[in-house]
Amino acid sequence: MINTKKQPLEGIRVLELGQLLAGPFCGTILGYFGAEVIKVEPPGVGDPIRKWRILDDGTSLWWRSLARNKKCVTLDLKSERGQELVARLADRSDVVIENFRPGTMEKWGLGPDELRQRNPRLVYTRISGYGQTGPYAGKPGFASVCEGFSGFRYVNGFPGEAPVRPNLSMGDTLAGIHAALGVVLTLLGRESSGEGDVIDASLFESIFNIMEAVVPEFDGAGVVREPSGSTLTGIVPSNTYRCRDGKFIIIGGNGDSIFKRLMEAIGRSDLGEDPRLAHNDGRVVHEKEIDDALSHWTDANDSDVALAVLEKARVPSGPIYNIRDMMNDPHFNARGLFEQVEINGKPLKIPAIAPRIGDGAGRTRWPGGEIGSHNEEVYRSVLGLGDEDIESLRKEGVI
Repeated sequence: MINTKKQPLEGIRVLELGQLLAGPFCGTILGYFGAEVIKVEPPGVGDPIRKWRILDDGTSLWWRSLARNKKCVTLDLKSERGQELVARLADRSDVVIENFRPGTMEKWGLGPDELRQRNPRLVYTRISGYGQTGPYAGKPGFASVCEGFSGFRYVNGFPGEAPVRPNLSMGDTLAGIHAALGVVLTLLGRESSGEGDVIDASLFESIFNIMEAVVPEFDGAGVVREPSGSTLTGIVPSNTYRCRDGKFIIIGGNGDSIFKRLMEAIGRSDLGEDPRLAHNDGRVVHEKEIDDALSHWTDANDSDVALAVLEKARVPSGPIYNIRDMMNDPHFNARGLFEQVEINGKPLKIPAIAPRIGDGAGRTRWPGGEIGSHNEEVYRSVLGLGDEDIESLRKEGVI
């Protein structure tokens, strides 16, 4: 059943000028919750993500998710006529998203000063690797590099080994989320001020935001957080353990009362009653002893048996899922985390987008479309162009 409830961002028009992941993911979030997103791509080739990773009928399966709910138009931003059309679209928009290298939009005459002078209510959203200011602003900002610069890669790995990269573009996605948050906050402020503003979101700062206590711990105690493998520094026990069947499970038994229940469940009540281990500071000192006891127990049990014992003892624990596990799990499905779309007559599941709001605000209305599939609709309805104008733009290669 299609939810007809009014969406939170319904009536907001977003002009998405970025490519690849950070800017487009910001647009995906806004579009999922009701905004009209006009996705601008270069004529002919489109956004590079159309050809990234696994393709189906020549188009990335990822594209169908990332470009959902977006009106795909083509426009040459490097041409004078293209720049004029972008400015006119921005005049009629609430939000602009761009994630080009700092200075690029100004070079095209499409920077925030120019566009907000024409449309003071415009929320101009900029995403870059290092931000719009500072000595590194002009450096190329790839997620992998920014993850290292932010401090995240340093703590992510095993002591003495090369830092580990998550097999995801985490920096891009986090930047897109932060930018979307900035958009919503600025739209909220616009209700009272009547004016928009400029959002400066960067990849490295978005990752820096998740670094928890590393700053005060260093400044207040001179402690540099080091990599700790599968454990969590200063919190014990919280680790990953291999079971008899070769599968890994996660056990988080770091609360004082939880720790006692955990030790009783694995047959080590002696450790649960040990005054040395009654509180987290003592458990940190004796981490190896605790982890050895837990590893010995998991080595003797299959993962499903171990998890059943831990659940009965009310100890936070769980499996490590791959995507096949996730799609087969009843909780993922009960939460509606897989939405089905149709691509050329074939069904395709794509992920829903959190958070859940009320009884279902936010939804996929259509999957990412073909290059220029909304040219006619957008240029006619938003800019009022006629047949002659559109044909002229096509002949000149502007769209």
